[in-house]
Amino acid sequence: MSQVLIRPLRREDRQPWQRLWDGYNAFYGRAGETALDPRITEATWERFFNPIEPVFALVAEVDGRVSGLAHYLFHRSTTKIEPVCYLQDLFTAPELRGKGVGRALIEGVAAQARQGGAQRLYWHTQTTNEAGRALYDKVARHLGFIVYSRDPL
Repeated sequence: MSQVLIRPLRREDRQPWQRLWDGYNAFYGRAGETALDPRITEATWERFFNPIEPVFALVAEVDGRVSGLAHYLFHRSTTKIEPVCYLQDLFTAPELRGKGVGRALIEGVAAQARQGGAQRLYWHTQTTNEAGRALYDKVARHLGFIVYSRDPL
């Protein structure tokens, strides 16, 4: 495998991003009848290019092909003065898993977080995501939190 290039998402990346985004959503059970409303995908895409939105995207390029994505955002915290960075979505093309693409994307987001003044980068995943968790245990600390959600409200 060639070197992994991490770079900001560009408008011309729509087709490969869409393929990865669809794969990411399918991984988490959002496909077919449970798929995201296409309006959500369109709004998400547009947010990446809106300078007033705190939502950003990086992609991983391998051999000139967009092969991974990372979406992240900055927000305030009641336990920090500076912003924190939340890595919301991370996905690597299945054929490249275990080859450093996910790690490179995490490091790319960490670099953006530092540049944005954040002192913390965090994310969550499902307990069943064993492959992802194997990587996450190498690059971060598991703090033992359990995520609860109420939706719709």
